This record gives sequence, C-alpha cells and structure tokens, in this order.
Amino acid sequence: MTKITVNKLDEHTFEVAIEANSATTHRVTIAPDYANTLSQGRFDNEVLIRRSFEFLLEREPNTSILRSFDLSVISRYFPEYERTIAQAFTPPPNA
Repeated sequence: MTKITVNKLDEHTFEVAIEANSATTHRVTIAPDYANTLSQGRFDNEVLIRRSFEFLLEREPNTSILRSFDLSVISRYFPEYERTIAQAFTPPPNA
C-alpha cells in the first residue's frame, strides 16, 4: 500500500513523501489562484496536494513523478487533471 505524507513548508510550498516499493520525496509549489480554481476554496492546499498525488499515482509510479514542480504542470502531462480534480471537490447535487 502506498503512503502519502504532505508537509507544508510555507504557504505555497510542500514536501510530499511517498512510501511505496521505492520511497520518493517531491517538492511542490502551488499558486493561490490555481489552488482556488481547483478546490473552489472548499479545501486547504494540503488536501489538494494529496488528491493530486493520488491522481498521479493512479497513472504512474512514484519514481516517475517529477521531484520538483508546480502543481499546474500536471495538466501538461495529463490533460484531464484539472477536470478530474475539480470534480473531486464539487459537492454532489442535493436531491
């Protein structure tokens, strides 16, 4: 089982440790406007970073994930990223 640990270094920078077959560490930055667009202000950046890494790990091993990047880079490799993450933060419609 893969374990994801997100540590906030400052308001916009995070260190993500992934424990899998091979352990990796990643440094991730996120701009406030981009974070708000993705999470619609519903969740803090730590949750957004964790969900983004869950998204990545569904598509590639942790050893293939860049060691340092801005979160917006994910959509260059996976065009469905922003839509998928935004849907994850959208509450279900009231029935």
